Amino acid sequence: MVDFARLDALRAGGVTLQDPATTFIDADVTIGAGTILHPGVTLEGRTCIGANCRIRSWVRITDSTVGDNVLINDSCVIVESRIDDGGRVGPFAHLRPASHMKDGCHVGNFVELKKTVMGEGSKANHLAYLGDATLGAGVNIGAGTITCNYDGVTKHPTTIEDGAFIGSDSQLVAPVTVGAGAYVAAGSTITDDVPPGALGIARGKQRNILDWVARKKKSRQ
Repeated sequence: MVDFARLDALRAGGVTLQDPATTFIDADVTIGAGTILHPGVTLEGRTCIGANCRIRSWVRITDSTVGDNVLINDSCVIVESRIDDGGRVGPFAHLRPASHMKDGCHVGNFVELKKTVMGEGSKANHLAYLGDATLGAGVNIGAGTITCNYDGVTKHPTTIEDGAFIGSDSQLVAPVTVGAGAYVAAGSTITDDVPPGALGIARGKQRNILDWVARKKKSRQ
């Protein structure tokens, strides 16, 4: 049942509810002035939303803290996590418990965090899984990056230091550390530490077989 008295009180405090009939807000939730909730938003438990945020449709936030000036795009799930000021999340992102995005972080579409801390201004904009990871400030995570944190028995940590750049479609096999300012080449499977300022590259060598298609077709005749 929608608690319209509760919603009226929030609106009186400067919160915009675009569709109160589809908005659910638990009794212990707090929301700062200037925040806009789009249709279908669910805020559960002891969630705290800061001022001047925009939370778009079909977002569910449970027992989490969201700072000021945060944008949460459509269809995100955020549980027992923290997003600091100026963060941007989604669409279709999942923050699992004990995740923390510090000031100015971006987590984009189809990115999942689990027990991961992202330093100030770090970004994972597309199709990534970061589990049991600690990122420094200004880290860039390329599309398709995975921290391979589970060996079937134990969870292991990944550390990515300030300013590191992780190329697309990389696997970081924990426990592993990528040093400050280091690069990981796209398509690499990293099993050893990458020193600060170094390039880590671990992928098979490309081999082109000329005229292979024509010979294959001929063999089928």
